[in-house]
Amino acid sequence: MSRLAGKVALVTGAGSGLGRAVAIRFAAEGARVIITDIDGDRGEAVAKSIGGNAAFIPCDHTKTADDEAAVAFAVKTFGALDIVHNNAGGPFTGSFESVDDATLERVLRTNLFGVLQMTRAALPHLRDSAKRNPAGASLLYTSSLQGLKAKPNFSLYTVAKHGIVGLVRSLALELAPQNIRVNALCPTVIATPMLEAFLPGMASDRDEAMNRFRATIPLARMPEPEDVAAAALFLVSDEARMITGVALPVDGGQMAM
Repeated sequence: MSRLAGKVALVTGAGSGLGRAVAIRFAAEGARVIITDIDGDRGEAVAKSIGGNAAFIPCDHTKTADDEAAVAFAVKTFGALDIVHNNAGGPFTGSFESVDDATLERVLRTNLFGVLQMTRAALPHLRDSAKRNPAGASLLYTSSLQGLKAKPNFSLYTVAKHGIVGLVRSLALELAPQNIRVNALCPTVIATPMLEAFLPGMASDRDEAMNRFRATIPLARMPEPEDVAAAALFLVSDEARMITGVALPVDGGQMAM
């Protein structure tokens, strides 16, 4: 398979969960992939599992210097940067009224500010890529179904993920003349390590929380990381050359309800 042959992709938060699945799928489709994560051991393990078409650099995407270093590393290692998947983020559940300033800043910085900072660092090289590729360069974001709807006790997370959807729509228009496409994935709850952090927002008992999540999905099953990675692959591929400004639900039918 070679839907991304010749392309260089950078995936943030690729040490586990969805980011790991995306990095592996991109590489399987012919891309050379830069793995970034704040966890060095996990990031190195993913890069090692992929082999010579992957390289790891530690990166805290909330730090501009780290973002710039990761982008420079991609260009130095593989000669270009064609795709950036801003996937890194973190969970939050709890009453909005109980949130202190430190938590507010942490959640928004992890889920929104860091995304902005990595985007800013990557844009000069994505412009160069877009000039070479008639189908354009690609910016992809991991938002959430909470970027399209809302539920109680997820307010800060919902604010950040709505912010990503707004960014996608605005940047899609701003960057279209430069042949850079901008899209987002909006998955429902995925079976990843982050899931455990969200379960208390649904019920105090884990099994009951899982049952409640499944009951909200018309297809009656939770997506695996690979399901979302398949959607990511399409959106960054040349097959999606006329798709920009889209926030794509990967939700088993929840948004149809």
